[in-house]
Amino acid sequence: MDAVRVRDVTKYYKKHADSHKFLTIKSALVNKTLFGDLQAGERFEALRGVSFDLAAGRTLGIIGENGSGKSTLLKILAGISRPTSGEVVTQGRISALIELGAGFHPEISGRENIFINGVILGLNRRQIQEKYEEIVRFAELEDFIDNPVKSYSSGMFMRLGFSIAINVNPDILLIDEVLAVGDASFVPKCLDKINEFRRNGKTIIFVSHDLGTVERICDEVIWVRKGLVEMRGYPKRVVDAYLEYVGRKDEAQTLARHGEEASAAQGREERWGSREVEITGLRMFDGQGREKYIYHPDEPLAIEFDIAAAVPQDDFVFGVGVFNGEGVQVYGTNTLLEEYAARSLSGNGTVSLRLPGLGLVNGTYFLDVAVHKRDGYPFDYHHFQYTFRVASSLRDVGIARLRHEWEFSGGIDFGKNENP
Repeated sequence: MDAVRVRDVTKYYKKHADSHKFLTIKSALVNKTLFGDLQAGERFEALRGVSFDLAAGRTLGIIGENGSGKSTLLKILAGISRPTSGEVVTQGRISALIELGAGFHPEISGRENIFINGVILGLNRRQIQEKYEEIVRFAELEDFIDNPVKSYSSGMFMRLGFSIAINVNPDILLIDEVLAVGDASFVPKCLDKINEFRRNGKTIIFVSHDLGTVERICDEVIWVRKGLVEMRGYPKRVVDAYLEYVGRKDEAQTLARHGEEASAAQGREERWGSREVEITGLRMFDGQGREKYIYHPDEPLAIEFDIAAAVPQDDFVFGVGVFNGEGVQVYGTNTLLEEYAARSLSGNGTVSLRLPGLGLVNGTYFLDVAVHKRDGYPFDYHHFQYTFRVASSLRDVGIARLRHEWEFSGGIDFGKNENP
């Protein structure tokens, strides 16, 4: 049985021109432009014919860029907003945790807000009273529940909102990104509760930019792009397709910036040396020889830079250093350290350093590239002139991503989170 049916849902918002945003009725009448200046401008299409079904007891993730229509769709499912056209049919009680603090009155206490929100979600006073202690205990707000909620932090808002949402025993739970502001110790507690809901056959729709969590808790994922369902399927497959799309999009922008940065770099103080030998250009490539500046953690990377020697040299060293966003050196090597014996350098040439696997965690990285003499005398040193990014749904931390395997024995038993 379907818990949610969405049929050709479209949502338009009217955009108003900014040129008359401070226009008054009086000035409009005086200038005889009332009906022209106050008319709506073009429409913004937040959703454009979205359709899907969701079976009862399934957990659906919704991902996409900011402005793609994810939150608009969730608000329509929750009944907060109405579609311009199309139909939404849901079966059972819906509880939504969509906007931080939505539905809370700031001037009254957390206790009073629990009762008000409980009524809004369909409970009577006796039912709310029965669940009250559990709501407060789960939210960990025993010492603050009689304070006005305007004094609550964003984390306290989230804890109270989530606790109310799950304790009204909904058939359908809608969650939009609010876990991102949760306390580090409380978010795992929320995820445990979500998993408990899944085991109990509840239907969950989860919107988030945390792709690792989406993969972990969802049965399937919808990727929304520009108000349309771009893709639907197994979490790992959809998340990887989305990351590839974001990577390609960022890459086009990075390629454009890269050329501008390379030109601008010529005059910055992060470059020094005698210039008897110059580095005249640098590019990065993936394992298939495609120019690229955004990589997966273990993907191959080739760094290629051009050399021009105005005067022949017999004492020269090429070096490359990789630094993370905090300026910590991740790796560095040069031809002297690796015992290459310099013989001659004249005219133009190209140097390539190939890394078969990056082994890096998510983040932005900077390159130092240099040509110098054996004693360190710099011909041309480029410091932090070039950048690349590592992006994936993996969330390991540190500097490097070391190859590893887990093994367990004895009385240790783990289940495996499988993404089909």
